[in-house]
Amino acid sequence: MAATAADQAQPGAGWLHLPRRGQGGKRRRYASAVGVPVTSRFVHASFFESAGPCCFIATGATVGPWSADAQHGGPPSALAARELERHEPDENMRLARVTVDILRPVPVGPLSASTRTLRPGKRVALLETVLESNEQPVLVARGWRITKLADGPVVTRAATAPEIPAAAKAPRFPGGNVDGYLSHTEWRFETGNFDEPGPCKTWARPRIPLLPGEEISPMSRSLLLADSGNGVSMALDPRIYIFINVDLTVVLHRDPAGEWLLLDAVTTMDGTGTGLAESTLSDTAGEVGVGVQTLLVSPR
Repeated sequence: MAATAADQAQPGAGWLHLPRRGQGGKRRRYASAVGVPVTSRFVHASFFESAGPCCFIATGATVGPWSADAQHGGPPSALAARELERHEPDENMRLARVTVDILRPVPVGPLSASTRTLRPGKRVALLETVLESNEQPVLVARGWRITKLADGPVVTRAATAPEIPAAAKAPRFPGGNVDGYLSHTEWRFETGNFDEPGPCKTWARPRIPLLPGEEISPMSRSLLLADSGNGVSMALDPRIYIFINVDLTVVLHRDPAGEWLLLDAVTTMDGTGTGLAESTLSDTAGEVGVGVQTLLVSPR
């Protein structure tokens, strides 16, 4: 898709660094001027640009499938987790759970973040980040930090993750926008697809960083991708119904390793207008946690 003048004026113009590795484990630099179509779609260099301390500007890469004016829930959730992790960091603790409440559609534009500690502690601590647009809260994230053990007990379900398929598939969302977040994420479907109703298993990884020059943390990456659970496992035709999540909870019993995350997602609903999307999250070594979303289900 050709870039408009407004697109070219967006923050993020420059060079695109795709998170892929070349020979010797070193990252390869993919030089693609923003504004140049890549795989037939406009490409941005990052999901957000920094605009000062705790201030950010969302690029077109954050746009969700439902509206060109609203972000997909993944990028702002990941941004909020970044702020939680950077607030009064403690190397003896890890961010194990993040719950995000989406108060209203998050606009594609400037955002500010404020973070505080709600419950300090040496073994557990609760933090909160609020994202605002035009001084109006749009998203609230709360995260539990839990102390790390050097030799803690290991109890697993011994589930092994399938291999990552060699071929990527272009995202499809009937009646929706795919040129934002969906195209700036790489998808490798084991079963299902966006436009195939029912449960779905897909590997995913972001094509671009959350912010320029930064390595995304495991929790931020998990939130960025897990918010797609209701989309990949859609149970209804999005041209007829909306099934938008009002929240997202991600619990990681260990940090996923590597760039890829597997979503084993299923959506259920029972005629009340409320839906539930559940995603088992895995890396190449096995399960790492879960993602859960509460859905608003309604005719368009």
